Amino acid sequence: MARFEDKKLQNADAGLVDKLVSINRVSKTVKGGRNMSFSALVVVGDKAGRIGFGKGKALEVQSAVQKATKAAKAKMVRVPLKEGRTLHHDVESKYGAGRVVIRSASAGTGIIAGGALRAVFECLGVQDVVAKSQGSNNPHNMVRAAFQAFGKMNSPKSVAARRGKPVAEIIAGRDGKDKTADKAE
Repeated sequence: MARFEDKKLQNADAGLVDKLVSINRVSKTVKGGRNMSFSALVVVGDKAGRIGFGKGKALEVQSAVQKATKAAKAKMVRVPLKEGRTLHHDVESKYGAGRVVIRSASAGTGIIAGGALRAVFECLGVQDVVAKSQGSNNPHNMVRAAFQAFGKMNSPKSVAARRGKPVAEIIAGRDGKDKTADKAE
């Protein structure tokens, strides 16, 4: 039974990319002095719209990274991508003192983002995006703010289902123009 579960996890892990976002040396003061340990923040994604992040803490760096990677794989979320290369719409999010503004971009723009957000978008598989972090540049807050922003993302398919309309009608209204008016002329 345990072997089957291990193989299942290995199959699920195939194709996943993990990036170490930050690592900190932390200490706990106790009666005898200080206990040093390491804290790691890791982002894991399949470069096709699934992504997760995790934190791990251990006495050694490698153990902390392994724990963080395992936590990230356990809580992965799906983010809808437009044409497999960018996001469907612009979104803002805030976590703690950090604020993130994420904007979709045209083809060929690339990933214009710094630090922690760049690692998030590379693991997500986004090729064209512009992101700006304001306020705190703490990597933990930036990653959490980005994940909150991903939670606010809507694909045209989900919007159409919620409104009870066809997807074509939702996409037609995206440019701010009425496509039916163009056909009438």
